[in-house]
Order: sequence, then structure tokens, then C-alpha cells
Amino acid sequence: MIRLVSLLCAALFLAGCQSTPRSVPPPAPPPGQQVPGLFTPPPASSPASYRDLPGWQGAPLAASLEAFRRTCDRFSRRAWDAPLSRNAAWAGTAEDWAPACASLSTPLDDAAARRVFESLFVPVEIIDPEGKPRFTGYFEPMYEARRSPEPGFTEPVLALPSDFVANGDSPLQRLPNGTTRPYPPRAEITSNVSAPVIAWAHPSDVFFLQVQGSGRLVFPDGHTMRAAYAAHNGQPFKSVANWLIETGRITRGEGSMQGIRAWMDRASPDEVRQAMNINPRFVFFQSLPEGDAALGPNGAHNVPLTPLGSMAVDPSFHALGLPMFVQTTAPGLGGAWSGLLIAQDTGGAIKGPVRGDIYFGTGFDAGQRAGTMNAPGRLWVLLPRKVAERLYHNLGARPVAALETAPGMG
Repeated sequence: MIRLVSLLCAALFLAGCQSTPRSVPPPAPPPGQQVPGLFTPPPASSPASYRDLPGWQGAPLAASLEAFRRTCDRFSRRAWDAPLSRNAAWAGTAEDWAPACASLSTPLDDAAARRVFESLFVPVEIIDPEGKPRFTGYFEPMYEARRSPEPGFTEPVLALPSDFVANGDSPLQRLPNGTTRPYPPRAEITSNVSAPVIAWAHPSDVFFLQVQGSGRLVFPDGHTMRAAYAAHNGQPFKSVANWLIETGRITRGEGSMQGIRAWMDRASPDEVRQAMNINPRFVFFQSLPEGDAALGPNGAHNVPLTPLGSMAVDPSFHALGLPMFVQTTAPGLGGAWSGLLIAQDTGGAIKGPVRGDIYFGTGFDAGQRAGTMNAPGRLWVLLPRKVAERLYHNLGARPVAALETAPGMG
């Protein structure tokens, strides 16, 4: 069987780009109420027209519409007046988004969907005050696995152990005497495995599975299951690639998934363990059915990710579920690229108001394409009209004329 291992952008290993699902935050105060500590994005001085969006008229919308309908299902389960985000109350409430969700709930071709977006949403460009916009790509890896250890498949994929005590981002370990302590680092976990084992795989595959946060495991009988993120041990992420480079074990040009795996294949088991233990962060998984093979794992918004329809963002700045139009470039996207994506995931290295990680899909080809994605770009959030109006009004710069003219028509 061909090993389904993909090249991911070197930034994944040099900086850490782990996608970790988060729970829905508690409701925030009503939009428009000024609350210290809540983020308001620095938008352009006035809303954009759709004709300002590079490539809007030709952008395919089918994948994004599919993803947005799943988001609307999440919105419909919230209290009517509940803000979508504690940190980004500017994004409005479930009630604000209900008309748009209703209008896009039925199948539409691209032309009809474009008209609905143009009539109901206002594009607001988000500006990064630090001038560091960046878009990368990620994917769901597929790895060969076994149900019991055998040569080449010696590393366990672990489920949550019984001594794990959830405590936000600082989980605890319950000791036999009933006391607790911070959950230990990778080296201690792997030296005395007590957690249930989901499967066995190649050490480098398990390590990259933990970096990526989820993946599919394929067994010799053809059975496929999803190893979905369950929790991490609360320890900081440290780059194994940087350590391998700094200690002369690999060159900087080898600091990719393929380069690190090649080193692990030629190193001794003790050397591989030493390298893996440089990163004290350890991820536990849960076993899930594969489900719809065309869709990815559930993201932080608790909906399946849609290839080239979903994107991971920084929840410190943005509410999950928002449609976003992105203009960037990547060889894996055919060069210059523009498209509509739905914010449905988060990631440990996704930090900043104009920072996105585009989900490419599952397997080798998706990984190859995602590995080419690492470029600056621009980002517009598409907001219901009254949400955009309220945002600018709260900033003391309400552009009445721009908001009262149908987008793309003025």
C-alpha cells in the first residue's frame, strides 16, 4: 500500500500549526455595548463594494455555500439574541444572521448565490495594524495503521487516559492518592503508557498526526477511521524541526514533513524518541467513524470541514462561522487566487486579524497543495448589512452613503 504522507509547509513544523477544536464560548454582552477587553477589528475606513473584491465575479461558491449552510445550522441552535462570539461581539447575534441563512438555505447556482450575497452582505476589509497578513494551508492526513504493534508500526495513538482531568488549557493529572498536578510532558507519557490505544502507526506518522491535530487511519483490511482531536496535555509546543536543524541533524531545507520523516527513518529508535521528546506537547485522540469521505473532520465550529470552503482563523479576533473573502496566491491554487471561505476552525499558530489557514481536504494531493500555501493576502469579512452598519457606527465613522447603496451597484 502506498504510504499517504504529504509535504506540508515548513512553517507548520517551524512554528507549530496544530488545529485544536474549542468549545463554544459563553455569550458576550450585546453588540454595540462597549466592553473593555473585547476586540473590534480595524476595518478599512469604509465598507467595500463587491467590485473592489479581486475575482469576486468568477469565484466558485458551491463549496462555500455548503460550508455556510452547516454554519447556519450552528447559529440556529443559539439563543436568538446571543452574540456569535465573546471576543468578537462586533460580529452580531444569531438573529442578525437569520435572514441571510434563510435566503441561502436552498440550493442555488453560483450566479443566484452571488446576487443573494450582494444584496444581504456588506464586504468589510480587515486591516492588520502590524502589517503581517498571512495565509497558509492545512489538510487531513491519511496514515497506514495497525491494530497491534508490528515492525514499522511501533508508536501508539492514544485516547484520553482515565487520570486526565480537564481544566481548560491547563489539564491536570489525578494521582493515585487523589491529589492532582499539571499533566506531564510527552517524555513521561510515552515512557509509561497507561492510556487506551486506538491504533499503532509509524512513529513519525503519529508525531505529525499530533501536530496536525486529526487524521484518518487506514488499516490493511481497508477499514478507515478518523483519529479526532480529544485534548492535549497543556504543555507548550516546541519545534522539533528547529532542534534538528540547530543540532545539525538536518539542513534547513529538510525542515519539512518529508525531510523530518527521512531523518526518522535512518535514525535509531532512541534518537527518534529523543527528538520527539523535544516537543513536550502531547495530543490525545478519539476514534470516530470515517463518515462522509468527501468532508474533513469537525473543526472548532463543530461542523465538518469543507475542502476549499473552510478556513481556520484566530478566535481572539473573529467569530466562527463568518463568510470571508480572501485574495492570496499559492502554486497549489494555480497562482493568484481569490475565494469565499467560511471561518470554521482555529489553530495554534493562527494568530492575527488577517491570518488564515485554508483547509485543502484529505490525503496526499491535498497535502501537496496545502504545502505550497504560505503567502500574504487580503481579507474581507462579509457581514449582514445592519451588523456592518453597527460596526462603523460604534467606531464613530458610520459611512451612511456606502451602506445605503446596494453593494456592487454603487
